[in-house]
Amino acid sequence: MNLSAATRQYIDLEEKYGAHNYHPLPVVLSRGKGCYVWDVDGKRYFDFLSAYSAVNQGHCHPKIVRALKEQAEKLCLTSRAFYNDTLGPYEKFIHDYFGYDKVLPMNSGAEAVETALKLARKWGYLKKGIPAAEAIIIACEGNFHGRTISIVSVSTDPDARADYGPYTPGFEVIPYNDPEALAAVLEGKADSIAGFLVEPIQGEAGVNVPDEGYLRSCHELCKRHNVLFIADEVQTGIARTGRKLCCDHEGIRPDIVILGKAISGGVLPVSAVLADDGIMLTIQPGQHGSTFGGFPLACKVATAALEVVEEEKLAEKAGYLGQIFREEMEKIGSPFIRQVRGKGLLNAVVIEPYNGKQAWDVCLKMAENGLLAKPTHNHIIRFAPPLVITGEELKEAIGIIKESIKSLETT
Repeated sequence: MNLSAATRQYIDLEEKYGAHNYHPLPVVLSRGKGCYVWDVDGKRYFDFLSAYSAVNQGHCHPKIVRALKEQAEKLCLTSRAFYNDTLGPYEKFIHDYFGYDKVLPMNSGAEAVETALKLARKWGYLKKGIPAAEAIIIACEGNFHGRTISIVSVSTDPDARADYGPYTPGFEVIPYNDPEALAAVLEGKADSIAGFLVEPIQGEAGVNVPDEGYLRSCHELCKRHNVLFIADEVQTGIARTGRKLCCDHEGIRPDIVILGKAISGGVLPVSAVLADDGIMLTIQPGQHGSTFGGFPLACKVATAALEVVEEEKLAEKAGYLGQIFREEMEKIGSPFIRQVRGKGLLNAVVIEPYNGKQAWDVCLKMAENGLLAKPTHNHIIRFAPPLVITGEELKEAIGIIKESIKSLETT
């Protein structure tokens, strides 16, 4: 890509003064609205990453931004040392919205995952009777639950895990999409297992969609062995896959639900852990918390963001537009395309290297043509536009994807 002086200036600043823990596309964004973003030179792009599904409601949704502004002029932060007039109403809203007795508010998705792990262990010791310091959490190969030490301890991604040891004990990792593997470990160690942590669809791994019935089978196994079923819905939740929660596709109710990203529409870092009283109330005052967890700005922003999902029927939109997207991708018929997969508007195209070009080259060409997406694991491109995208906009974006792939077949 040919970079303007302004673009190069901002990239150089990050390279010089920032940690090199990301490898972005060479695009510098300065504005966003709906399903579009604009760079510092004024060029418009379709955003087909949506900040890893944090911006389901679209960039700078007016209702969410208005809620932020109104609350910011009244009270931003109190900490949980005192009550405030926003947290209680927010907690009731979440209860009514998702149907769980309690919510424990946090900030980032990784914090929410850590919270769920702590909850599962507390429950395991206090309710299940697991001997002290012997609780086991089961996770799956290919997972991505965040980047804390405990979480990377269960990762099978060398980039996420390497050189961060010694690793946190108390975890075992089994194959994903393999209920027999879960059954085997539960049969052997059920008395020590507190929870099973799983992504309904593995997002960072390349939108790995499990077989139909996998989640239901695992849920039933957990019930049979008195093990908590913990659903990491940070990326798949909040309407992204065509339902409020991805687990809703199989009609299961997890014991613990982990939410983040789109729960605030991308306006603030907000996350939440949902559970019923028998699990949530195992944590007592002083045993877990966060200065910013449940702060007034977050409560108002998250409430507005979730109202937008319902008012604009974003789950329904994701369902039918996602079907259109996958059908149109299948029609392209390119040697670059090995597989198309996904659910709702969380989709991926597995790229077969061709003509000396790979997934990164496809993403550069799409950016040149006005659409932003990013490879994961070098050979998979994730396509996840804001759920507010219209049918006409989706059609235009599909045209850009097709044009970009076809142009690389002969160059």
